[in-house]
This record gives sequence, C-alpha cells and structure tokens, in this order.
Amino acid sequence: MDRSDLIPVVCVQRASRLPGLTRAAILVVLAGSLAACSSDVVRSLASDAGYGPRVVAAPDFVAESRSKAAPDYMPVGVDAPKRTVRAKTVTGQKELEAELESARGRNEARGRAAASAGQGAAATIKPAPAPPQ
Repeated sequence: MDRSDLIPVVCVQRASRLPGLTRAAILVVLAGSLAACSSDVVRSLASDAGYGPRVVAAPDFVAESRSKAAPDYMPVGVDAPKRTVRAKTVTGQKELEAELESARGRNEARGRAAASAGQGAAATIKPAPAPPQ
C-alpha cells in the first residue's frame, strides 16, 4: 500500500457539553410548552383546588328542551346517501321543456284574456267622488 492511498480521518469531538442543569431547564420548558397544548392545565388545577369557577348544572327547562336523540345533521366525513330518483334522459328533458313552454303559453293567453276583460269593465266604472274637505 502506498502512503497516498491512506486518507487521514479526523475525529471531531465537542469542545463543551451542556451542563446537566441547563439540560434539565430546557427539558422542563419543553415539557411545559407541550403540556400547555393539550388542555388548560392551570384552570383545571385551580378549579379542582376550589379557586376556579364552580360547575353549575343546567336548569331543568334547559335539560328538558335539549333532544336526547342523535342530531339531524350529517356527520363530517360521511357521504350523502345515493339518490333513488335517476336523472332525466335527453328525451325526457326535451319533453319537460315542451310541457313547460306550453304551460307558459296557456298562462300568457289567460293573462291577455283577463286584461282585455278588465279593460271592458273599467270603461263602465266611474271613479269615486272626492271626499269633501
């Protein structure tokens, strides 16, 4: 083996390590911040000790007015049930459109007839006299 084949390996050691007290302080701060995320620890401890707000039971009329059954809304993450009625085909849509167009024509004809009947009747009616002042 040549000396050029040998590559020197350098080991790096830490010059200083954190003292035990500093590590413990970091651990306490980290644990405290993570515990704060889970719930309101201080409030629960205070209320358990008697310093926090007291838990008040709901009045009878409130408890009676609330439904005991499951709510009517659809839970999150659940798909809506499949529809039993199928969509109309193209021919069915055309038939429905023609039916609605004919109904509109009938209604417009009835409206014109009523308007002409009203004009004839309005010609014979005299306006009411003005009240005396």
